[in-house]
Parts: sequence; C-alpha cells; structure tokens
Amino acid sequence: MHDFPRINPVRLLDDLKTLRSFGANGPGVVRLSLSPVDMEARRWLAGRMTDAGLDAAIDGAGTVFGRSRKSGPALVIGSHTDTQPTGGWLDGALGVIYGLEIARALHECAATRDFAVDVASWIDEEGTFSSFLGSRSFVGDAIDASLQHARNREGVLLGDALTQAGLANAPRVVLDRARQRAYLEPHIEQGGRLEASGKSIGVVTTIVGIREFQLRFTGQRNHAGTTPMSIRRDAGAALVAFIARIDAAFGRLADADTVWTVGRIDLDPGSFSVVPGKAEMYLQFRDGNPERLHAMESALAVLVDEWNSQHAVPVELMPCDGPEEPVVMDTAWQQHIAQAAEAVAPGQWIRMPSGASHDAQVIGHHIPACMLFVPSIGGVSHDFIEDTAEAHIVLGCEVAARAAAGIVEALRLSA
Repeated sequence: MHDFPRINPVRLLDDLKTLRSFGANGPGVVRLSLSPVDMEARRWLAGRMTDAGLDAAIDGAGTVFGRSRKSGPALVIGSHTDTQPTGGWLDGALGVIYGLEIARALHECAATRDFAVDVASWIDEEGTFSSFLGSRSFVGDAIDASLQHARNREGVLLGDALTQAGLANAPRVVLDRARQRAYLEPHIEQGGRLEASGKSIGVVTTIVGIREFQLRFTGQRNHAGTTPMSIRRDAGAALVAFIARIDAAFGRLADADTVWTVGRIDLDPGSFSVVPGKAEMYLQFRDGNPERLHAMESALAVLVDEWNSQHAVPVELMPCDGPEEPVVMDTAWQQHIAQAAEAVAPGQWIRMPSGASHDAQVIGHHIPACMLFVPSIGGVSHDFIEDTAEAHIVLGCEVAARAAAGIVEALRLSA
C-alpha cells in the first residue's frame, strides 16, 4: 500500500479530552459501568460513531458498538470507557477513541476508503459488576448468571442497572465470524517498561495468565503479655514467615516478567494485646508462560506440605477464582504492528508481554487478536494521576492506523 491513512491529531485529542469530561475528578475520571455519567458518555460516544459514518448503538449489555457500512472482512478495534473508582483518563478510553479516529482516517484516505473497521467500547472491563462483561457477551459466553447475580459495591444488581439505563430490551451485539476477522486493542502500558527503555510503542506478545489463592493459618489466640514466645501459636508470625518462603521459591522460578503479590492480609482479632489466632492472606501471581505458572502452583503446594509437617500453626491453601491462562497475541498481526512502528518510529518499539488483563484476552480465543501499547508516565495507572504525553498519544494512533490498514488489506487479500 503506497497511500497510508493520516490521522487528525487535533480531532483525536479533542475527542479524548471531551470523553475525559464525563466524570472528571481532578486530572482523573470516575465513570463506573452503567452509572448515569457512564451512560451519558456512552450516548455521546454513539453519537460520535454515527458522525463518523458507523451504524452505532448501545447494546443490551451496555457495549457501544459502531459497525462499518463497508463490505468485506472487518477489523474490530476496541477497548473500554468505564473506569476504576479512582480511574485515569486514558485507561481503555485511549483504545476506543483510537478506533474512532482510525475509522475516520481510513475513510478519508483513497487507498483505504473501502476498508471495514468496526469500533467498540466494551462494557464493564473493570468489573464494577462482572469483569469483561461486554467482550464475553460479544463472543457468545453465557452472561445470564451475571445478569441475575452480579452486584456493584452498592448492592445494585446488574440486571436492575441495565433496566435503569433503559437497556433491558436492547439486542446484544454478537461476533459475526464470517465478517469480523481480527481484533486490535490499543492501550496505555499501565507500567513503566516503555518509559524506562526510552521506547514509544510496545508490540504485545502475550497477555499473562493469573492464579489467585487464599492461605489461612490457624493458631491460638492468647494474651500478648503473658504468653511466652516459646509456647505461642501465633498465626500472624507464621503468615509473615511463610511469605518469605514464597518469595524464595518463586524467585528461583521467575524470569524478569514474573510477578507475585500478597494483596491483602487479615489478622484475627487484630488487636495490639492479642496473639493472632487466625491469619489470612490473598496471593496472586502472573506470568505469560503456562509451564511456569504450573511450576509456581506446584511449588506453592510443596511449601504448604513442608510447612504443615514442621509447624504447630497449620496453613490451608484454597484457590480463589478459576485460573486465567495466558493468551498469545496473533503473530501475523503482531508483525503488522511492528512493521507500522518501524515505518513511523524506527527503532522506537519493543515486543513485550501485557502484565494486565484486557478484553483482547477474551476475544483472542475466538478471532486473531493483537495489542499495541503507548507509554504511561511514571508507570502509573488505575489512579487519578495516570497520564501519557500527547506526542506519544498521537504517535501511537499513527502506528495503530497504519497497522489497521495493513491488517484489513491482508484480510481482504485472503478473503
């Protein structure tokens, strides 16, 4: 292709900043799924998609979907516009507005005018009610249990929230495998690797898998002043000692991308003057290599068995949610992003895994999917101060537009 689509940086940034105004809180945004301000933003977004020549609607789950009127195989570009309770302005929003701008740019370029690009803002990626609700619904996963049982922090049922939003009887958008043949999700990195390496674009190789466990230590409550150290059965002290063992065991198995986190610790009764009788911790670990995840699970089980054979404070290991397996991004589409990055920003890109979860991991099980990252300032995300330099926002969209054109061209040639 000799003539490449040209994005309009002013239009791109204006739309991103307008979307930021819905639920603005200082530099950040509070726009929880299906809240009144979220629905306001979704209606605005559907209007912008319509203005761009897409057939746009908010579906029965809350996803905003803009369908191209062009014939031939389609590339879906999307992400999410809902936020965390202390959300940043670009997490998810960047990919959705990229999709909108790319659809416009391809239409304005003679060489790509007939290329079909659909644009999506999937509902509830952040899990206010039920994580990845929109993308799961799109690929045909059953979401009826979520509709009946999922609640937000205020206790509102998902089904009631959809009724309140006027979406109860709206049809749900469903993947058309014959037409929608590829998925691209641009996103902020949400980490510090690009910034630290001085690079501008990340070509995502894999979305990591996740394991989550609860570990419960059972000791004996006792008086903190009168119980000698030699006869204590201190569940809190046992938990802390066990974390050191996890660090050592996982450290032997890890590579540079492996991460593990004790995200929560509860001590019972949690008093200065009482030796804890029970202690619980919540452990999560992530890696892009399924064999390594399995090895870490096995190592954890061995640690528990060894501990229980040696200590008077036993530990019980319980899985929390079902395991999330790593999802490899399509290698051919990765190459299109890499080629576009090299053309637009020579030497300014790297291949890297995604340590965070994204809708691409749901959709990637059904159609070939790929992701592109732009740098996050200070590596900060899921916080009001999350930000990306405007130059990186524009550059990322230029790369994504060129990659999108290449992917659709490849789809059309193979159709």
